Amino acid sequence: MTEFIFPVRVYYEDTDVAGIVYHANYLRFFERGRTEWLRELGVDQTVLIDQGLAFAVTKINIDYIKPARFNDLLEVVTVIDSSKRASLIFKQVIRDKNRQDHIYSKAEVKAACIDMKTLKPKALPKQLLKEIICER
Repeated sequence: MTEFIFPVRVYYEDTDVAGIVYHANYLRFFERGRTEWLRELGVDQTVLIDQGLAFAVTKINIDYIKPARFNDLLEVVTVIDSSKRASLIFKQVIRDKNRQDHIYSKAEVKAACIDMKTLKPKALPKQLLKEIICER
């Protein structure tokens, strides 16, 4: 899949008292990247929820490389690394929009498609799998 890029501006609310992005907010930025990637593919998560499906992060491996600061303009880069019947593995990077070799954080995220009633894994919708295969 080609990479999907989602811009993020660091707001004051994203930082600690020193003006550095609070570590948990990188997770929020990664989540936004994955959500907007789905939206770009034409997948409406509201429709999935109405169908009783949701995505749940089951594993995340994150590296904090250097601190982003208040007012930085970032890019969240999202790529599908692999897919299985009921899960996706994403590779994500948060980098400086103007200096793309300036990496702040990297993550590998496993997200499972789950049945909202049972909270057990459920096969990804066929249309989503089709979109993923076309993008690869």
